[in-house]
Amino acid sequence: MRSKFDQQLALLHRELITMGALCEKAIGLSAKALDEGDQKKAGEVFDYTVQIDQKERDIEALCMRLLLQQQPVAKDLRVISSALKMVTDMERIGDNSGDIAEIVTMGHITAEHDKMNIRDMALATIKMVTDSIDAFVKNDMELAKAVIAYDDVVDGYFNRIKTALIEALGDHNADGEYALDLLMIAKYFERMGDHATNIAQWVLFSILGRHEDDERSKETGR
Repeated sequence: MRSKFDQQLALLHRELITMGALCEKAIGLSAKALDEGDQKKAGEVFDYTVQIDQKERDIEALCMRLLLQQQPVAKDLRVISSALKMVTDMERIGDNSGDIAEIVTMGHITAEHDKMNIRDMALATIKMVTDSIDAFVKNDMELAKAVIAYDDVVDGYFNRIKTALIEALGDHNADGEYALDLLMIAKYFERMGDHATNIAQWVLFSILGRHEDDERSKETGR
């Protein structure tokens, strides 16, 4: 019985890795579409969001089978419950990637527009998402803590982009529609960083059995 349970836990890990990889691809493609002003690439992001949604349902079903058909001990129960929480944040990361792609498809932002460090912000966000999933798979507390700390980097990019847009508008160097679109995109990347932080917090919970007090931990919405 335990052997079968361990096999299903291993499947859970693999499924989370797959979902994490889909999130990385969705973020990366949305960022590339933005950088190049490529509406076709932006449209392809939605294929990944559909796959992410399906993967969330698959993992939730697997977790429920583990809970109902097996008798997990305390640590296993923490891992399963944490996985249920994490897939919600990963699904929202997919949603945010789709939100960015939707803005790009409107065609208001072109390849010639100044993206104001958005590319660097996207790379930092992808790093947070990748490391948060790796922390879960490797049961790595230090990596989880590093993800939480790295959220300050993504927040820093958001604040700099916001300030630059305000200055550009003040100097009449940017049109309002473009500025609003870029600010929304930066906000979506910042939210993805928050979701990665949440994932890292659940990793710590799965290991320690308690929530670590951290002022940088955030409750995020869609």
